[in-house]
Amino acid sequence: MSRHELLSVRGHSVAWLVPLVMLASIAVVDVSTGAFEIISWTVLVPGVSAAICGVRTTAFYTVVAIALYVFADTIARHRDETGLPGLVLVALGGGIAVVAAGVRVGGERRMLHMRDIADTTRRTVLRPLPVGFGGIDHAAVYLSADSEARVGGDFYDIQPGPYGTRVLVGDVQGKGLGAVETAAALLGTFREAAYHEPDLATVAERLEVRMVRHRAHTAALGRSDGDRFATAVLIGFSPGLPDAVDAVVFGHEPPLAVGPRGVRVLPVVGGLPLGMADLAPDGRSGATPPVHRLRLAEDETLLLVTDGVTEARDPGGVFYRPADDIARAVAADARSAGPARLVSLVRDGTLRHCRGRVADDTTVFAVRRTPGDREPAADG
Repeated sequence: MSRHELLSVRGHSVAWLVPLVMLASIAVVDVSTGAFEIISWTVLVPGVSAAICGVRTTAFYTVVAIALYVFADTIARHRDETGLPGLVLVALGGGIAVVAAGVRVGGERRMLHMRDIADTTRRTVLRPLPVGFGGIDHAAVYLSADSEARVGGDFYDIQPGPYGTRVLVGDVQGKGLGAVETAAALLGTFREAAYHEPDLATVAERLEVRMVRHRAHTAALGRSDGDRFATAVLIGFSPGLPDAVDAVVFGHEPPLAVGPRGVRVLPVVGGLPLGMADLAPDGRSGATPPVHRLRLAEDETLLLVTDGVTEARDPGGVFYRPADDIARAVAADARSAGPARLVSLVRDGTLRHCRGRVADDTTVFAVRRTPGDREPAADG
C-alpha cells in the first residue's frame, strides 16, 4: 500500500495528525516532568512531517515548533538549560525538514507521472478486452519482473473478424522499452492481419515479416537490440469448427487444454520464433511454422503462459510445473477449468513456487468459447 492509502480515512488524508500528536505529547511531557530539555525534541516534529506530509504542512509545523520552544523558553527563563542554542537547533532542523519535504514531494510527483505514462503504454500495448469479446470467454494475468515498470515484453490480444476470432500470446526476447516497442509492432500487425486475412497461415506469415522489418529498422538505427526475436502462439477459432481450433506455435510453450476431465498438452510441433524463419533447417527463406488443427471440446479452456511461469524456480532450483496444480484443482472442483479461476490458480502457484521473486515478465492467458457460442462480432 502507498503512503497515501495508509494515512487516509474515507479518502481524506490524516497524515497531519501524526506530527500534531507528537508535538502535543512533547509539550505535555515537558510540563509534567519539568525538564526543559525535552522541549528541544520539537525539532523532530518537522522531520516527521517532512516524511509524510506536504511542504506547506511541514512549514506550518516548523513555525509551530519554533513558537512552542520560544514560549517555553520565555516562561522558564530562570532555567540554565534555556537559551539560543536550542532555538537554533529547532529552527535549523525545521528549515532542513521543509527542504526535504520539497525534494520528496517533487520525487513523488515525478514517480506518479512516470507511472501514468507506464499505465498508458500498457493500455496501448495490452488493450482492455471486453467481456465475451469475439464470442470468447477470456481471463489474463500479467506480472512485470520490474515492479516499477508495470509493462514489459509479454503481449496478448484477441481479434474477432469475418473469418473467426484469432488469439495471440507471445514473449519478446529481452526487456526494457525495446521489448515493449517490438510487442507493440507485432500486436499492430496482428490486429490488422487477423481481421482481414481468411487463412491463419497468412496471418502467421504477416507476423514473421513484421518482425523481420522491425529488426531491420532497429538495426538501421544502430541500436544494439536489432537482433530481437519473439516466441508466440497464434490460435484461430473458426465458426465452422465448434470442436477444434487452429494453432501456430513460434518456438513457444505449447498450450494446455484444461477441462472437467483433466489437463491435456496439445500435440503441436513448434517452429522457430518470430524473426528467425530464415534459419529453418529446410533452407526455405521466410518459412513459418505449420498450422495445426487441434481437437478442443466445448467445455475445455486453452491455457497459454509465457516463460515467467515455465521458468519459475523454487529456492532449490526446481522449475514450476503448473499442470500438476491444475490437475489437482480440477479434480477437486471442475469449475477451476474456467478462465478466471484458471489464471488465478496458475498465478498463485507461480508466485508461491518462486517465493514471490518473479525473475521474468509473466503472462497467464486463458480462453474458451462462450457457452452457446455466438457468431463473433466483426469489429475491434
